[in-house]
Amino acid sequence: MKRILVSNDDGVSAPGLEALVGALAPLAEVIVMAPLTEQSASSHALTLRHPLRVRTIAPGRMAVDGTPTDCVLLALKEFLPEPPHLVVSGINQGPNMGEDVIYSGTVAAAMEGAILGVPSMAVSLASWSFPDFRGAAEVSARLVARLLESRLPERFLLNVNIPPVPAEEIRGLRATRLGTRVYHDVIVKKMDPRGRDYYWIGGGEPTWVSSPGSDFAAVAEGFVSVTPLLIDLTDAGQLEFLESLDLR
Repeated sequence: MKRILVSNDDGVSAPGLEALVGALAPLAEVIVMAPLTEQSASSHALTLRHPLRVRTIAPGRMAVDGTPTDCVLLALKEFLPEPPHLVVSGINQGPNMGEDVIYSGTVAAAMEGAILGVPSMAVSLASWSFPDFRGAAEVSARLVARLLESRLPERFLLNVNIPPVPAEEIRGLRATRLGTRVYHDVIVKKMDPRGRDYYWIGGGEPTWVSSPGSDFAAVAEGFVSVTPLLIDLTDAGQLEFLESLDLR
């Protein structure tokens, strides 16, 4: 029987994870190892300064007092008797498009799976306010079924963003590239009752550069965005420039 490891960054009790597990259960044995608490925007952090504790919530479901990356690393290196056929991270509440993939704990969990040699996929519902994960879970299951039937390349990693509409209103799937996010009011400065400044990282809703073929364009048009990601961050186009500098 196929086996799928599921993780996320919204926490082991998140509704997106519940919907995903329910949709994947008919396809494979599903093992969950997810953070005990929300770890949004934790990126690819590992916990190095205190020991990690793992709590069994139910058979096949474990919670870790650490990051999404911790969860996948522990599962693959310590808790699973053999590698799963697929790692699926999500379903995240909110989009992970463009530069968001750099900060995303959801994407980091999937990336850790790919680094460790397991084909992986990160899934996000592209809305912070749409509460219904059923459509996103149904689409995720259909895509996972296709992946489980396929011979996947080494270090295979997908980033999937699903528009916040019922499954029957989704127009299809598109292979996309990462778009470009425009940040507004990234730092919010306030003052506490004692007159001292403090800061929130966040602010206004992001917008996106209009770019055909991007993940943002696909989701905005009602399509599921499916973006293959690289682990190798080398900018090959700049190697020739660096060589021209005659570095010594």
